[in-house]
Order: sequence, then C-alpha cells, then structure tokens
Amino acid sequence: MNAKGRLIFPLDVPDAEQARKYVRLLNNQVGVFKVGLELFVSEGPSIVDAIGNLTDAGIFLDLKFHDIPATVQRAIRSASCLQKVSFITVHCDPVLLEAVVTEVAEHIKILAVTVLTSLDSKALLSLGIREELAAEPIQLVLQRASIARQAGCAGIVCSGREATAVKKKFGEDLVIVTPGIRPDWGDVKRDDQARVVTPYLAVKNGADYIVVGRPIRTADDPVKAAARVVEEIEKGLQDRFI
Repeated sequence: MNAKGRLIFPLDVPDAEQARKYVRLLNNQVGVFKVGLELFVSEGPSIVDAIGNLTDAGIFLDLKFHDIPATVQRAIRSASCLQKVSFITVHCDPVLLEAVVTEVAEHIKILAVTVLTSLDSKALLSLGIREELAAEPIQLVLQRASIARQAGCAGIVCSGREATAVKKKFGEDLVIVTPGIRPDWGDVKRDDQARVVTPYLAVKNGADYIVVGRPIRTADDPVKAAARVVEEIEKGLQDRFI
C-alpha cells in the first residue's frame, strides 16, 4: 500500500453537497474517505453510494457502534449491504465484538475503538477507569487491543502515542488506524483532541492509516495540505520503528 492509500480524510460536513465537493477536490490525494455521525445522520446510508460513485477510494463508516450485542448485530448486518464500505468502528466490549464479527460481510473490516483521542488521564479517571490504567492510557489501549484481537477484529483505533506498543505486541495481527493527527505546520486552533501526534510520528510509530481532517479542511489549499501529509507518511514509513 502506498503512502496516499494510508491517508483517511473525514467528511465531517453537514450534507451531501459539501461531501461531494471534498471528494472531488481530494480524490487524487486520499486513500479512504470517512463518513462519521454528522454526515450519516444527515444523509442516511445513501451517502455511501453517492461517495462511491465519485471515487475508487475506500469508505470508512465511522459510527462507533455501542449498544447491546443484538442491536449492534442487526446494525452491522444492515451496514454489510453497503458494498463500498471498507471499515466500520465498534466500541471495545468483548461480548459486543464477538457478536458482531460473525455478522460482518467479507469486504468489511471491524475496527475496535480503544480509547478516544479526546480523552487524557484526567478524563479517564473521571470515567471510573482504574488509576493504574488511567495514569498510562497506553496500558488501557493494550488491554483493549488484546480484547479486539481475541474477538477476531481486523484492527483497532488508537492514538499515535500508543501505536508502537500495539505493533510490538501484536505485530501485523491488528491494523492500526490513528486519529488525533496535528501536523506541526497546521493552523488548527485549540480543539477537543488531547493525545495528538504529527502524521510523520504516527506512521513512524506504527500506524497503518492516519485520519487527518481539520488540518486539511481548514487549510488555505486543502490539496497542498493533503500532499504535505502524504509526504510525512512517506518519511514515516522510511523511518518506521527507528
């Protein structure tokens, strides 16, 4: 897989018109387009086909399913009918994951969400996470990555700060998708991300895909910004685990 193929661009926009605009603009710069809650709730499942008709890039359905197993099983069954979806996210719960991996279509990979990149140690403590796990989120990520592998997931979502430890422990058994990417050259104002890294460092640390939204979307020239991210991905691959 080339460097461009590892770049995921989130279509965090309110409607199909804006989504199509970014797909047309970034089609030659991006390997996967991500559909999240905002766009999916606004437009429904038809947005997947609308995007797929404009690009050969993969589509990542990032809905972070989290409910009782029977409910999520049925949702995954419905999502499996979307032929152009490559990835779907589910929160890391052992019973839930084991239930859904048996329902997913062959063309879709289940990614277990470990610890959201908006959460730091203080936030994890406030959620009732044990102190020894909250103090070092990497331990919590490794614990949940182990759950994901045992359940049969294709990969996980974690920050670039934990990618090296996950790759060293699980090797190529788990695909790592990393959000919370903030390039040094980006002009993103203070936001809700807590555990962030640059594109270069995320890939160097072991991320297989990186999700880069605001640094590209808010740039004066999104195409050039995406190209700069791909350059960092290429350098990260060259220096991986050094």
